[in-house]
Amino acid sequence: QVQVVESGGGSVQAGGSLRLSCVASRYTVSFCMGWFRQAPGKEREGVAAINTGRDSAYYADSVQGRFTISHDKAKNTLTLQMNSLKPEETAVYYCAAARRWCLLASWNRTGVFDYWGQGTQVSVSS
Repeated sequence: QVQVVESGGGSVQAGGSLRLSCVASRYTVSFCMGWFRQAPGKEREGVAAINTGRDSAYYADSVQGRFTISHDKAKNTLTLQMNSLKPEETAVYYCAAARRWCLLASWNRTGVFDYWGQGTQVSVSS
């Protein structure tokens, strides 16, 4: 069964850190994995993505330098380390996997990804 499951969300004060994890089942073909987020009333936006096995990573400008995405190929586990969090980053964070390599021009498009997790809430208070 294809499955992508996130964990690690929670509440933190502004400036704090959180670490999100995502495990993809062994049936999930995932050349690229990524994190998206969606705040109430807003569209889902790409946060970061990584080509598994190649470790080429992409970041949204707004998180560059503060967030780090990584992938453990043996465990097929994706991690997002989030530092210096801001209140405006409060959202539901989704893990996604794609059956193709991500590209610089399109990694942040939801249509690139084939499998999605249920999402995990991240709340940042001021």
